[in-house]
Amino acid sequence: MLNNQDAPDGPELDGVFHALADPTRRAIVIRLCEGPASVSLLAEPFAISLPGIVQHLQVLEASGLIRSEKIGRVRSCSLVPAAVRRAENWLGLRRTPEERRLDRLEQFLKSQPPH
Repeated sequence: MLNNQDAPDGPELDGVFHALADPTRRAIVIRLCEGPASVSLLAEPFAISLPGIVQHLQVLEASGLIRSEKIGRVRSCSLVPAAVRRAENWLGLRRTPEERRLDRLEQFLKSQPPH
């Protein structure tokens, strides 16, 4: 059995999927897809304490999915698209052969001239 450190996908991908395993963190990522937001703005829709939200943000930041910066007294968070693409690419490589064949068929049909 492979050690996670030796896996071709790497431990950073493990962190991304761990971070995305939580529904609150997924909701935060969805919100950050719209653009950067302050911690207090990210916390608004949740019935969780601000320290609880900060813990979720720390997990997301440790995974590389988000980055944060402090400007004055406001901490703002933004999505790191490259981390999202790594997870998307990993999942895309594991699509079923049938899905890949259907994608190729669709591309072929689109390339044909109309009758």
